[in-house]
Amino acid sequence: MELEIIKLEKPEEVNLILGQCHFIKTVEDIHEAMVTAVPGIKFGLAFCESSGKCLIRWTGTDEAMIELARKNALALSAGHGFIIFLATGFYPINVLNAIKMVPEVCHIFCATANPVEVIIAETEQGRGILGVVDGLKSKGIEEDEDIQWRKDFLRMIGYKQ
Repeated sequence: MELEIIKLEKPEEVNLILGQCHFIKTVEDIHEAMVTAVPGIKFGLAFCESSGKCLIRWTGTDEAMIELARKNALALSAGHGFIIFLATGFYPINVLNAIKMVPEVCHIFCATANPVEVIIAETEQGRGILGVVDGLKSKGIEEDEDIQWRKDFLRMIGYKQ
């Protein structure tokens, strides 16, 4: 077995969701879940098929996000992995529960705008995602002023009253 770290490539402001699923129809079912949860959402989705032709299956509503998804999925080439890139202004919090409810979705590794490194294991059979490094190492514990900043920020972006 060999281990490899794949750094996902994306613009800083773009959010992504990385997960694992189990069936080719996942592509269509996640697409339907996305557009139902947030009408007008702009995203790209790619899925690493792990049997048959073993192709990168894809869909989406935004060409740039579709291209990011295809490129990063091909770099991962990890059995039944899927990746969704959300265009600027769209966030995982608005679609994550809908995605989790898709029957083929087995696991979500991360949902983030942070830099992501994916830890891949490769065996004679194929490749799989072991886990992710989502963002940076913690630098300390928040103090009172940090708590106030967090609360103010959530209200500024409209997620709290």
